[in-house]
Amino acid sequence: MDEFIDIVSKTGDPTGKVALKSEAHKNGWYHNTIHLWLYTLNGQILLQQRSHKKLIYPLLWDVSVAGHIDAGESFIEAAIREAKEEIGLELIPSHLNKIGVKLHKSSYNNGEVLDYEFHQVYIAQLTTDIEELKPQEDEVEALKLVNFNEFEELLSRSEENSHFVSTNKPYYKFVINAIKATLSL
Repeated sequence: MDEFIDIVSKTGDPTGKVALKSEAHKNGWYHNTIHLWLYTLNGQILLQQRSHKKLIYPLLWDVSVAGHIDAGESFIEAAIREAKEEIGLELIPSHLNKIGVKLHKSSYNNGEVLDYEFHQVYIAQLTTDIEELKPQEDEVEALKLVNFNEFEELLSRSEENSHFVSTNKPYYKFVINAIKATLSL
């Protein structure tokens, strides 16, 4: 889906410009995305397997919920909307805890897609049983819960196991450390 998104500067400041997501990716314009990582109190993280229909990294495992932030939409509104759309999870603003902002710059399809995103990263406790979640078919292939040890083991071998995006190791470590700190582990 090609939606309108807010364009930001290379330092993440609003520019007042709005463009189609496809234009931003074609021209390498910086923009914001939401990343929401869901965890359980017993130390598990919800992972989403990207749909086989996705252009970028199909079938790899990644963040629980993610997406572009619509023009004029707040980060919190986007996180709540994306959770509902992608996995059928109802959240309220007080459930979300912002843990940081991470710049992600990549190019795909021989430079046809220039993806310059500021990930607005949030975590939230998953209190719904995984079987009650409703994955969005065009976005999500599967969902699973992994404990911290499994997560770290899969991450350590990501170059050979095609599980995670191996170049994102520092980002994944940042997230797992933030969740551990939240749980005081």
